[in-house]
Order: sequence, then structure tokens, then C-alpha cells
Amino acid sequence: MSILVFGSINMDLVTRTPRLPAAGETLIGHTFFTAPGGKGANQAVACARLGAPTDMVGRIGDDVFAESLRTSLQTYGVDTRFVTVAPGPSGLAAIAVSDAAENTIIVIAGANNHVGEADIARMTPALAQARVLLLQLEVPLAAVIAAAAAAREHGVLVVLDPAPAQELPAELYRLVDIITPNETEAALLTGVMPGDDTAAVQAAHILLERGVRHAVIKLGARGALLANADGTHIIPAFSVTAVDTVAAGDAFNGGLAVGLDAGLPLTEALRLAAATGALAVTKEGAQQAMPTRAEVDTLLGS
Repeated sequence: MSILVFGSINMDLVTRTPRLPAAGETLIGHTFFTAPGGKGANQAVACARLGAPTDMVGRIGDDVFAESLRTSLQTYGVDTRFVTVAPGPSGLAAIAVSDAAENTIIVIAGANNHVGEADIARMTPALAQARVLLLQLEVPLAAVIAAAAAAREHGVLVVLDPAPAQELPAELYRLVDIITPNETEAALLTGVMPGDDTAAVQAAHILLERGVRHAVIKLGARGALLANADGTHIIPAFSVTAVDTVAAGDAFNGGLAVGLDAGLPLTEALRLAAATGALAVTKEGAQQAMPTRAEVDTLLGS
């Protein structure tokens, strides 16, 4: 089988700083670099680096960044037959990363705003061979809903990373098999900050009541919490030294999709996800930080 990733493709503009600036403050940074990113593209690279056949569905612009964005995906083994060009700039993300590995991100959608029905039509034949569809919220919400509906019609598992966080319509919840918010996103969606396990369970059950089959709340160093009809489970975190947390959530979702595509039970797929996310934060950047399957297997066996 295979994985389809429907979502954003951005160029990341990254500044390393001693700490994140306060409002109105000017800081002297350490370094600046550009690197291909975008939640959709990052998740696609995470899947491909773990050895899964992966298609990216999205848009790039006709600007100076466009070709390097496509080439980067291809270099990591992602199939780009469903990546098309929209007039205007590609998506951009301005990222500041502190010495403590904290970050702030401002996303400019650019070509991602053009993702829509035409892209869904192009990918629909591939749904017959796919097991998992990964979704995020850096492309128009109407397109996300339509993609989820198309996947559901073909019996494809729908995994939604609800980021950047925003209010979601009831119909999208009912189309989602697995939703994977982090603590901040879970708080915005449910009104409950999952600061401890009890609150995390409460937030997860609110998501289940809205129609998703499985709620997975990413709790950072505390691991992840899974809630579904079978009860709740804590997936422990792996102990690593964080260097850059920019793409940790994307790595997690990529690992989850690969586990599901391989037919693993959900708890085992989540353990693979946790290991993938842990290794990603030990390196700088987004796509270049995604671990290989050998690296993940080594951590899982440690």
C-alpha cells in the first residue's frame, strides 16, 4: 500500500537566536538559513525516509523557491506527480529558534492557498492504492474537508494534524479516523488545556464525542495519550537531547502513518511515531532532520 500527504509545501526562513524576542524587542541572532518545509511536505519526507511509498499532493509557486522545493521532495524519495504550480509566490514560513530549542513560526500561505478540488481530482485514482491520507491545516479548510471525504469514500484511513490550530466544523471531525493535536491545539479545539493526564483524557474524550474514532494528544516530553472506544493509553516519550523542535509534530505524524500503512496495531504505530518525533528534535531543520528507518529501529530497540 502507500501513503498520500495532502497539504502545504513551504520554504522555511530560519533564524537561530539566543532566546525568542519579546514584543517590540530586537535581538542579534546567531545564524540564518533557508530550508524546504511546510507541514505537508515535512510529513511526506518523514514517511519516505522511513521507507514508505509516499505521494505529495500540493502546490508550489512560480518563484525562485519553487524548483528547490520540488527537488527536495524528490531527493528524499517523495513522489511529486501531484505537485503542481500556481501563479505567484510559494508558501513561506518565518521561523525563530532559540538556544533552548523553543520556536515561533509565522506562515505565509502563498501557493498553498490554491490547493483545492483540482488537486483532489488528480489524486483520486491513487486513493485506490493508498492506506493512509495525512492532512494538516496549512491549505484551505474546504480542500481539507473534501480530501477527507474522498479518502473516506475509498476506505482510506484519514489522519488529521490540526495545525495551525483553528476551530473545525463538525463535518470534518466525522470524517477523521485519527486526530493528533499537541497541547496548545487540543486546548483551542476543546477548551481544556491537557496540562496533566487527567485533563488530557478529558480533552481527548471531547474530540471523540465530536466523531473522530481515535484521539491522540501529543504531550511533548510526557509522551502521547491515545483515547478511543477501547479506553486510554499513554505512549511514553523517548529521552533525547532536543536541538530544534520545529518539525517534531510532523515527524510524529509521519511515523504514525508509516506504522498504519504497515498494518501495525495503533499503539505500536504510535510508538514508532514517538521514536520518529524524538529523533527529529536531535537535529536542526525540518526535512533534513527526519530520521531513517534504521535510526528509528535502533531507538525502538534500545
